[in-house]
Amino acid sequence: MTAETSRGTDRTGTQGGAQPRQGPAEELGMTQPGASKHLRVLREVGLVRDRKAGKQRLYGLDARGLRTVHEWTGGFEQFWNESFDRLDAYVQELKQAGRQE
Repeated sequence: MTAETSRGTDRTGTQGGAQPRQGPAEELGMTQPGASKHLRVLREVGLVRDRKAGKQRLYGLDARGLRTVHEWTGGFEQFWNESFDRLDAYVQELKQAGRQE
């Protein structure tokens, strides 16, 4: 599934934010096999893309995979905005009532 990366891989020069598997593993305190498993699942559901670069495989976020989630949660945005607006109005009413006493 993934190619081994060298220990001295420099992630700063990768294109489009892509990183070798070793990068996220070290940053998250995971083993490379654990990171590989997670990356495989994320790739299978379309959240991560990968490409070969020499002997290593570079991974990057594929935001297109989040479109469905964004569209689904967008339906809740109006609900929550209206709910917080009502809560704010209620809090303001309580403040006004407290000042009048």
